[in-house]
Amino acid sequence: MTTLAGSRRLRLAALLTPVTLLLGSCFLVPLGIMALYSFLTPGLYGGVEWNFYPYNYGRVLGAPLGDVEDFDPVYIEILLRSLRLAGTVVVLTLAVCYPAAFWVSRFHGERKSFVLFLVTLPFFASLIIRVYAWMLILRPTGFLNLVLESAGVIDAPLQIIFTEVSVVAGLVYILLPFMFLPIYASVEKLDPALVQASEDLGATPWQTFRRVVLPLTLPGVIGGSLIVFIPAFGNFVVPALLGGAKVMLVGNIIEQQFLAARNWPFGAALAMLILGTVLVLMLIYVLRIGRGGVAAGAKA
Repeated sequence: MTTLAGSRRLRLAALLTPVTLLLGSCFLVPLGIMALYSFLTPGLYGGVEWNFYPYNYGRVLGAPLGDVEDFDPVYIEILLRSLRLAGTVVVLTLAVCYPAAFWVSRFHGERKSFVLFLVTLPFFASLIIRVYAWMLILRPTGFLNLVLESAGVIDAPLQIIFTEVSVVAGLVYILLPFMFLPIYASVEKLDPALVQASEDLGATPWQTFRRVVLPLTLPGVIGGSLIVFIPAFGNFVVPALLGGAKVMLVGNIIEQQFLAARNWPFGAALAMLILGTVLVLMLIYVLRIGRGGVAAGAKA
């Protein structure tokens, strides 16, 4: 028995070693370099100088670096704007995908497979192409304004592009599948007999939803919300193309610090701030799912 257990451990170690090495070389090592750079002095002409410089994080919070500087909350405002827009994207995608998941779950056979294929169809096209398509739709001479003017709804073109509305619309469109698929997986596991039992016991539709349907589908909702929030919070392609210089998010600031300003330590500090926010959310998610599992086990 001991030999069999040791053999299983060796096989498991052999299977996990390549993945561990890949993650260590492609994720942990660059992450460690980024964390190290965030505490170094910016180079005069780019790059870094190997001197300890902890004020990059203070600059993110708007703290002055000397007597000649004043408190400047511009980066805090950009960070809060990024959080607000990412939260808005999560709410909108959830409002669309939650009822859609129940609707699709009622299909059977080839019809269900075809609808799921349509959900994943955008992945077959480049992200840049899809964002440029939205630029053609939302610009003053684009398809949306043309339809509204033809219908007599508006007299002059609306300035939709290069606004927060256009950025949110683009992010919602791109991230819809990431919200739909986790919710759909939870809805598929929902036992209709539990819903029927709740109704037979006299529960109202709202009580059935609140006490039966929502708790059983909550893992998919939380997972989908995290999967949507993380790329929406750090995305820089969509804000750069649909928001222009008028809608600056934290992802755009990081891009500018690394490519244009060549202030790598400050860009690294901003990136680590995003990573810290994501890790906190992931920790909350893991604790929430863990407590849910323990509660479910206790009830069983």
